[in-house]
Amino acid sequence: MSAHVSVDELCVPPELGLIDAMKRLDETGYRVLLVVDDKRRLLGVLTDGDLRRYILRTGRLDGRLQDAYNPHPIFLTQANFSEARAKRVLLEHHIDVLPIVDDMGRVVDIVTWADLFGRDVPREVPPEERIHIPVVIMAGGRGTRLQPFTHVLPKPLIPVGEKPIVEHIMDHFHRYGVEQFYLTLNYKGEMIEAYFRGRRDLPYRVEFVWEEDFWGTAGSLKLLEDRIQDDFIVSNCDVIVRAHYGHVLRHHRERRAALTSLTSIQHHRIPYGVVHIREGGEITGLEEKPEYTFPINTGVYVINPRALAYIPERQAFDMTDLINALLRARQRVLAYPVSERDFVDVGQWDAYREAARKLSWLL
Repeated sequence: MSAHVSVDELCVPPELGLIDAMKRLDETGYRVLLVVDDKRRLLGVLTDGDLRRYILRTGRLDGRLQDAYNPHPIFLTQANFSEARAKRVLLEHHIDVLPIVDDMGRVVDIVTWADLFGRDVPREVPPEERIHIPVVIMAGGRGTRLQPFTHVLPKPLIPVGEKPIVEHIMDHFHRYGVEQFYLTLNYKGEMIEAYFRGRRDLPYRVEFVWEEDFWGTAGSLKLLEDRIQDDFIVSNCDVIVRAHYGHVLRHHRERRAALTSLTSIQHHRIPYGVVHIREGGEITGLEEKPEYTFPINTGVYVINPRALAYIPERQAFDMTDLINALLRARQRVLAYPVSERDFVDVGQWDAYREAARKLSWLL
């Protein structure tokens, strides 16, 4: 039996709402739920990928689990279970959790990647999820949300564990096959450049792009117009997003998008009763500590080079300006959803305190 998660934590009924399913996925830390009937017979599985496909297909966050789950789950029976067979299945299908059922099809146990291979052995990225495109990291900002720390160090070099956050970001993308990085520099950029010029052991290439002034979250991309001829990724220097990047890139290219924004599905509970008021000050209703679910922008994007034509030269221009310019020009802009747990923001103090803990399982 799994030492890291119980069967009960992962078993859910098909009537469960998708928002509740998203929360359960985030709470367990695994990327799968087991859909069972009232006798605990396995009906199917719901993965973060199944949720994503439902959201991309319908554009909705509501609905029931029965609308989105996969009715053809991978499992082993008690009769044919062995550790060697379980390892082969996990490796072959690139999954984290394998249910075990009895001769009646009821879930009686699970085994996980961590059980059989250990938490310190990351699951290898399958070939179809590997990407070979450059990543641009916007590393020129002042880092005002992390002051006074950033009076001393630029935000990209702030340590999380034994490495600066920007190196965590680059190592994460390198797992997916990325070998070329561009760092846009301004504030304390000499320190960032010196750090990487001293790191001759890195398994990827790093080039530097210098802003002449503070050009916002998109302005310095104009400097890459002659260097990049194919799709590329842009990332803020203080976020890590775990995603199936091969699928992200395929989705972006198949839809011929100018820009795809990775979005995180967030759940936010208002800690007070929310009052609804109409004209004249009359109260029309009261909601006690309502909870809302909505997608937020993570600061990671896939961009086609044609989008760079909409960025003005040598002036401040934010990513929001670029997206709005693309929309006005009727260029296609897409969202690609990931779970709340798959998004780590180190750009503010509360998030920074949590980052080291979260990075231990994210990377």
